Amino acid sequence: MKPVSVLCVVCTLVVLSVSMTAEQKLKNCNDVRAAYSSKGFNVNDVPNKGVNGAPLKVCPQGFSCCTVEMEEKLSQQSHTEIKAPVSKLSTNLQSTFRQRHDQFDKFFRELLKNAHGSLHNMFARTYGMMYMRNSELFDNFFKALKRYYVSGSAAVNLDSMLSDFWADLLERMFGLVNVQYEFSPAYMECVSQHTEQLQPFGDVPRKLRIQLTRAFVAARTFVRGLTLLPEVVNKVSMVSASPSCVRASMKMLYCPYCSGQVALKPCQNYCLNVLRGCLANQADLDAEWNNFLDAMLSLADRLEGPFNFESVVEPIDVKISEAIMNMQENSMQVSQKVFQGCGQPKPSVGRSKRSIKDTGFNGRFRPYSPDARPTTAAGTSLDRLTNDVKKKLKNAKKFWSTLPETVCAGERIEPGDDCWNGTAKSRYESVVIGNGLANQVSNPDVDVDITKPDIVIRSQIAALKEMTSWLKAAHSGNDISVDNDEDGSGGEESGSGCDSPSCESDPDIYFSTPPNPGKPAIEEKVKGINPSDGGVASKGSMALALCGLALALLAPQMR
Repeated sequence: MKPVSVLCVVCTLVVLSVSMTAEQKLKNCNDVRAAYSSKGFNVNDVPNKGVNGAPLKVCPQGFSCCTVEMEEKLSQQSHTEIKAPVSKLSTNLQSTFRQRHDQFDKFFRELLKNAHGSLHNMFARTYGMMYMRNSELFDNFFKALKRYYVSGSAAVNLDSMLSDFWADLLERMFGLVNVQYEFSPAYMECVSQHTEQLQPFGDVPRKLRIQLTRAFVAARTFVRGLTLLPEVVNKVSMVSASPSCVRASMKMLYCPYCSGQVALKPCQNYCLNVLRGCLANQADLDAEWNNFLDAMLSLADRLEGPFNFESVVEPIDVKISEAIMNMQENSMQVSQKVFQGCGQPKPSVGRSKRSIKDTGFNGRFRPYSPDARPTTAAGTSLDRLTNDVKKKLKNAKKFWSTLPETVCAGERIEPGDDCWNGTAKSRYESVVIGNGLANQVSNPDVDVDITKPDIVIRSQIAALKEMTSWLKAAHSGNDISVDNDEDGSGGEESGSGCDSPSCESDPDIYFSTPPNPGKPAIEEKVKGINPSDGGVASKGSMALALCGLALALLAPQMR
């Protein structure tokens, strides 16, 4: 026999041997029966030996260990298994940012509560019963701040609230420093209308307005962003897989079972194409998602720096004290200008002519020092919270576009060439396509209708875009969000705490004793002033003034 003939015979025998081995495996479906049963299915569904696969709708139609009924059940199983890792990653992301939201929200609320308590303790200790009789003024101030934090400008117009407070405070203090006169309600209204022109509290109202606006807008907008983030993840992760995706998943994960190769895993590039087809709409979320995260990171920097909520809220009691001291020190000049503009009041009959100036009252509190760290709330500090959340925000970048790579890794795939390529155990030859809906027109493994974007995901892209605009506005000290609130006044925008680029050029977060106020002239005839255009203050200041002045009035009786 010639050598060529011998070689042909050998090759033929090898091919027959391999064919007989594969056929033997198909004839014996024991491995498939065990694997199928381990998935929780009835082992009796699996034939004992290979059957004709012609009726199969997804898998190769030669001899097979699968029936049509098995293919349907495994198709459902493949849908579950392809969603499982995506669901797990999404759930972890949701949990991470829900926790951060709760931490920030609790922290900001406790800061307000602690600031209120600190003011109450300080003023009660200093002024006793006179403060206690007027403590509701402070309560109302902090209630308004809390409502603004929770519901924004829909519930409280911060500028107007603060302007009204300073006007009310001036009106009450003016009566106490001029107890030798009687003032009608109309006269006191004239006094309050001139708060901005008089500047009785020095520069404290202006600085406090800017600081509170910046800090509160930044804090509540950041917390709102932390609320939106897990909501978006939840809605996007709940998007159902298309029939084409389920079919492709079945072909990738369980068609090897039908061929008797239960341990065979998909090729990595094959898995990537299937997942990119299944998650095409989710990948389109990535651009706006990243913009949103960048805006969150920028606002977090503001929270650590010039818009530091902790550094603004904690020393409010000191700032209110400073404003009242300014009024006390300049009460004579203020009174003279009011008399010029509003008219000479009538002398009070039988009242003491002693004023607060006569007592030498100087209950000034120690100014707040930026070097002294404020008492922390919720067992932490703003710096620690922001440092932690910034790391989590950075890690969440490109979450949606990298999902296929994250899923098609580790034990789920076979990195070499001895892998399932969709039809056999061999190299996967197709090119890996890009992310996003537009790229799926050339996907070899998943049929995707690129003309029909998912409605849910498009709505979440719009939600992220809107939130990003709010975050960017908050970065400049502006509140452009409008919330619906039963107690709200209807979506007025809060005044800007920043006239660009003053956010960068006015880093004065802290201030101690303000300079003495100037001496603005008052028109002889009263002109109304819009309170929302004026400075800002809290009604707590009024109580401090009342207390100091009351001590002066009571001094003769205490001797």
